Amino acid sequence: MEQSVEINNAPVAPGNPSVTGDLRLHEFSSRIFRNQRQLRIWLPPGYEQPENRDRRYPVFYLNDGQNLFDTATSFTHIEWQVDETADRLIREGSIPPTIFVGIDNAGVERLKEYLPYRSLNPVILRPQGGKYPRFLTEEVLPFVNQNYRTAKGPENTSLGGSSLGGLISLYSVIATPDVFGRVLLESPSLWIANRQIFRQSRALRRWPKIFLAVGTREAGREDKDRQTVENVRELERILRRAGLDEHRLRVMVDEGATHSESAWAARFPEALKFLFAN
Repeated sequence: MEQSVEINNAPVAPGNPSVTGDLRLHEFSSRIFRNQRQLRIWLPPGYEQPENRDRRYPVFYLNDGQNLFDTATSFTHIEWQVDETADRLIREGSIPPTIFVGIDNAGVERLKEYLPYRSLNPVILRPQGGKYPRFLTEEVLPFVNQNYRTAKGPENTSLGGSSLGGLISLYSVIATPDVFGRVLLESPSLWIANRQIFRQSRALRRWPKIFLAVGTREAGREDKDRQTVENVRELERILRRAGLDEHRLRVMVDEGATHSESAWAARFPEALKFLFAN
């Protein structure tokens, strides 16, 4: 599918202390959602070196791209530090050189795009999340594959997100099995629409490798905190029954951690090392 995009091949904000390495921005038009957003594409060390011109790289797609690389664009001015963490882990050999793609949310349309079900809390009566898997597989992935040296196949294609971005990641994995081989689910909003995501999760048998994490102080109220953790435990039970062992599923219940970019950033190094471990 041909895309209407403007490509900026210059590194973003040189000298910006919040950005480490080669981060590139693309204005990206979606025909499926009929809107625009930015893709933030971080290239691993050595990507442009002549000796690597024939090398192809795995790709890790992450939702809420605004919050990943730059404090200036993050909702809370706290970023995941994807660039710093990936750069360090690649240089020390803990993970392979990998392209990280931040998919910006659509701003005021974020709730609609990240919700696959009708919801009364929050009130979303015309959700658009059912289109998100197609948006990924028919628009975002083909664009990245066309413009960068990517390695193909689920073993080289990862997906992740937090909160509603985690929910839509889980939904996309269920809707498009065998596309993503690694998945990061940080504090996923499993409670949405009376926990409807559980019914779909129980029907899937071919799961990718998953890192699933939640804090014990996510909701700020004791009863809701307990329920948030129990929702993650319920998803863990579903995944274990589907055959995911300790090598394919890591579940972290982070004592005292809140629902925040700082918590997700703190767990990101361990998540990457687990997901890329042989």
